[in-house]
Amino acid sequence: MSDQTKNRRSTAGGSELNSNPFGGLKSGAFPERAVSRERESKNSPTNAGRVELRREKSGRGGKTVTTISAFATQHTQRDLEILLKELKQACACGGVRRERVLELQGDLREAIFAELANRGFKPALAGG
Repeated sequence: MSDQTKNRRSTAGGSELNSNPFGGLKSGAFPERAVSRERESKNSPTNAGRVELRREKSGRGGKTVTTISAFATQHTQRDLEILLKELKQACACGGVRRERVLELQGDLREAIFAELANRGFKPALAGG
């Protein structure tokens, strides 16, 4: 017999496949999830911060993109993903997040400026 045949485990079912590893936990053992005041203040409009809007065309095969950068460090990658999704829906365009820079397809500076201002950011037009 080969080594592979010796190390195989049975997949026929049995009692180990029917056991729930979380069955011993009680639902009351965990505290209710509460939104912390710190998280609420982080997302408040007054703390959103300044961001830079820039139209770029260089190195993109003639295609124009609008980039949003200079986010405050309090914004997590997850926050930026959510913001990107909402901006793409509001502007009806495609886009991507590269590190801490959001790129949206097309010259959408005016529309994005208005959206960010409504969300409490202080957008600044940068570049050409």
